[in-house]
Amino acid sequence: MQRDYDRELVQFIQHHPSPYHVVEGQKKCLLDAGYEPLLESQDWTIREGGKYFVTRNGSSLIAFRVPKKSFTSFMLMSSHSDSPVLKIKENPEITVDGTYQKLNVEVYGGALLAPWFDRPLSVAGRVLVKTADGVRMQLVHVDRDLLLIPSLAIHMNRGANTGYEYKVQRDLLPLYSTAGAQPLLEVVAKECGLDANAIVGHDLLVYNRQAPSIWGARGEFLSSPKLDDLQCAFASLTGLLESEPTDCIPVHVLFDNEEIGSSTKQGAASTFLADTLHRIADSLGLTQSEYLRKLPQSFMLSADNAHAMHPNYMDKCDPVNHPKLGGGVVLKFSGNQKYTTDAVSAALVRTLAEKGGVRIQAFTNHSDIPGGATLGNLSAHHVAVKTADVGIAQLAMHSPYETCGSGDTAELVGLARALFSSSLVERGEEDYALR
Repeated sequence: MQRDYDRELVQFIQHHPSPYHVVEGQKKCLLDAGYEPLLESQDWTIREGGKYFVTRNGSSLIAFRVPKKSFTSFMLMSSHSDSPVLKIKENPEITVDGTYQKLNVEVYGGALLAPWFDRPLSVAGRVLVKTADGVRMQLVHVDRDLLLIPSLAIHMNRGANTGYEYKVQRDLLPLYSTAGAQPLLEVVAKECGLDANAIVGHDLLVYNRQAPSIWGARGEFLSSPKLDDLQCAFASLTGLLESEPTDCIPVHVLFDNEEIGSSTKQGAASTFLADTLHRIADSLGLTQSEYLRKLPQSFMLSADNAHAMHPNYMDKCDPVNHPKLGGGVVLKFSGNQKYTTDAVSAALVRTLAEKGGVRIQAFTNHSDIPGGATLGNLSAHHVAVKTADVGIAQLAMHSPYETCGSGDTAELVGLARALFSSSLVERGEEDYALR
C-alpha cells in the first residue's frame, strides 16, 4: 500500500510542538532504524557500514550513514527545526486589575501576527532541572488548550480592518487565567512530574493547537502549523531512511534558529556541520587533503519552503516563475545569490528529480520585492559544496497556520530519496557523473 506522507507529516507536527520535541522525535526514528547516537564531547568510533547521529543543544541534529567501502563524497540535505512563535519571558505572569492573568511574551522570528488571535494555544519547550551535581534537560508539552489571545472588538477599534500596527507588548499577550491562578512554571512542573523549585531555566514557546486539515473540493490542500520548515525536515529524514546505500555518505542535517538568522552555535552559520564532517573523515582515517578532495564531489539540497502564487495577489509574484500548490518541488533562484542555486546545481537537481520521478517548478522573487536568505549560503561559510535551494510551495508563510498542496510532501520525499541514493563524481572541470 502506498504511504500517506501527508498524514504522517501532520501527525509528526502535532506530536512535536517545539524544536526540542522535533529533534527528540527524529532521534527516536533513527534509533528505531538502527542508528547509533554520538556525543560531541566524546571520542567517535565510526565503522564502515555504520549508521550514526549527533545532536547539539537538543534542537539541531545530523544523521549519516557510512558505506561499506571507501566513500567518494557527501550527499547532504539541510532543513530547520524552528518556526516563528511567541516565546515566554522570565517571570511571565502579569495580573490585570486584580481580575485576569496574562503571560509576558516576545516574538521569535518574523511572525505573521494577525492569525495568532482567537485560536486555542498552549505551551511547549524545555526546562532545565537541578540534579544532585548539575542540571539536565526535560521536555515540556502542556497538551491541552491553555491560552488564547482575544481580539479587541471592532466597536473599540474601528480601524482594525483598514490596517493596524500590532504592538507585541500590548496586543499579543496571551490570556492565561483569572487572578490568583498557579504560576505557569508550577503548571509546567506538574505536567513534568517535578517540583517547581527544581526548574532553574526554561525555553518555553506558545504554539497553535489547531489541528492540521486536508481540505478543498478534491482534498487538494493541506493546512497545518509549522509547515515551514517541518515539511522539509520530515521529508529529508524520511528520504534518508528510505534510500539505498551507495559509495557516498548521505547526511541529513537539521539546524535550529534559521528564523532569527542562524547565528547560534546550533544554527546554519555555526561550525556544527563542518565539525561533524571533519570528525567523520578523521574517524575514518582521512587526511585533511583527502577530506578536502571529497567536497568538490559533494552536493547539498538546502530545503526550506517557498512562496506559492497567491490567488488574490498575483501582483506580488514573478510574472513567469510563480510556483503553484500541488505542483511539485520548488527550485529557488536568486540573481544576488540569496539562494544558492546556480546553473550547475539546478542541473543536478533536475537530474535527480528525473531519477526519482519528481516534478520540479521554479521560483524567483518579483524583481521589485527582495526575498530572504536561507540555510545553504550560511552553511557554505564553513562547508563549501555545490548547493541548490529547494522546498515546497506554500501560502501564508510564517503564519501559525500555513497551507500547501496535498501530495507535495511525497514529491520532496522522492527528491530526498534520490539524493541520498546517489553519488557525485567530478570527471573534469565542471563535468560530473551523477550515479
